[in-house]
Amino acid sequence: MEAGRNTVVRVQSLVQAGLAEIPSQYIQPHENRPIHKKDNGAGIMNIPVLDLFGFDPEHRDSVRKAIGEACREWGAFQVTNHGVPIELMDQIRSVGFSFFNDCPFQDKLKYACDPTSAASEGYGSKMLVDNSNCGVLDWRDYFDHHTLPLSRRNPSRWPHFLPNYREVVGKHSDEMKVLAQKLLGLISESLGLPSSGIENAVGEFYQNITISYYPPCPQPDLTLGLQSHSDMGAITLLIQDQVEGLQVLKESQWFTVRPLCDAIVAILSDQIEIISNGKYKSAQHRAITNSRRPRLSVATFHDPAKKMKISPAFQLVNESSSPRYREVNYEDYVSSWYSKGPEGKRNIDALRINF
Repeated sequence: MEAGRNTVVRVQSLVQAGLAEIPSQYIQPHENRPIHKKDNGAGIMNIPVLDLFGFDPEHRDSVRKAIGEACREWGAFQVTNHGVPIELMDQIRSVGFSFFNDCPFQDKLKYACDPTSAASEGYGSKMLVDNSNCGVLDWRDYFDHHTLPLSRRNPSRWPHFLPNYREVVGKHSDEMKVLAQKLLGLISESLGLPSSGIENAVGEFYQNITISYYPPCPQPDLTLGLQSHSDMGAITLLIQDQVEGLQVLKESQWFTVRPLCDAIVAILSDQIEIISNGKYKSAQHRAITNSRRPRLSVATFHDPAKKMKISPAFQLVNESSSPRYREVNYEDYVSSWYSKGPEGKRNIDALRINF
């Protein structure tokens, strides 16, 4: 227990205490429990792996076409030759593991999240403030960093006891912003919009980097590392380690995303589904656990500014294609997401216009 400031028990602490059975608050209802079988269906289909060819103009047409198909079919894809230094990807995985595995618990608690505030920066375990709304707890600890705009970036709130931690997170933030801008440009073009169309609709990026740590679970069939949801913002860029855990839903079946050490997973978020007027879907995804090895992932979220109003792009609305989503103030959307809980895609589904 973290007396005083935060009463949430860290999942890693439960594992280190030699827990043989998980507490009841981590047990998923039967319909949400993962089915652990060989490949979890991933041997049948998997999200596309797209070579970006370093954004070489000679390959732009073919890359744009492949991205458009992946956005229509999956809402998620992996990219290689993306321009982000592989050394930097290794470094952020390394400092993330070091924080969770090498730092004393009391030192980590110095950076604990505010337990009374949603989306607060720091070391935490609960995604939502009021657990009565989110139901079951996730088998995950995390450290969330506010990185963009630069006015939100305060490295003094990031761990100081790892020599290069703050430097690596800062560099990672900058590289992910560039990649997000390039991918959104291609996604815009694949919709027939100007290259800057989606980025203009989103406005200045609000970027968060969340390093998630999933400890081994003694009963992985009963719980989830991260509950099923779609991300609320524009685009998420995810780096995995070599342990499988990320799953994407397609046609009512869950598929495990095979980790590639030099690839970055791009996950479309809810505002892209709205801007595209439903031509592209945000990806519903979750994380499963295992009983053998810890898993680490680094998610970089790129969200609209809170005051932005998001609606279908006017170029995609006409007599034959009516608007399929109501306009929404992004601040209101975030508030709803955190107060009601994600539960799949129910938040964006609430904005659908029925014909």
